[in-house]
Amino acid sequence: MTSHGDLPVPEHGLLLTHFLTVRDVAISRRFYADVFGGEVVMEENPAIVKVANSWIIMNPGGGPTPDKPDVTLEAPRSGERVSGFLNVRVADMDAFYAHAVAKGARFLTEPLDRASEVRCYLRDPDGYLIEVGQSTGLLKGILATPPTNA
Repeated sequence: MTSHGDLPVPEHGLLLTHFLTVRDVAISRRFYADVFGGEVVMEENPAIVKVANSWIIMNPGGGPTPDKPDVTLEAPRSGERVSGFLNVRVADMDAFYAHAVAKGARFLTEPLDRASEVRCYLRDPDGYLIEVGQSTGLLKGILATPPTNA
């Protein structure tokens, strides 16, 4: 049984969680628990994994409900275009990368040094994009180079 302290319930004000529509709750729940060292707080309906000081909530998709009458939830169809992504900050990129690869995570590239940070991206089992970064130069006032319009 889950203790109240493990659930995303604010004692005052608010707290932020992230909801993902997933194809297979068990696979996604295991991914976030294994790769990010999360604690499974609820198995399903919805699945909740506590990761560091945040919670990832997962459930299958579905059609409109009375509180969202014109909205259908579905997992991503394609990974080429995204409108948002999870941003994870780590204290030690090398250690995180080695751990995540050992747990089966597949990254788009190895970590790249961008002067202000070292970062890389991976996808979860449903194709959601996740940025993982370690602030390095940013801590010394070095900003990332702005993207060029090619």
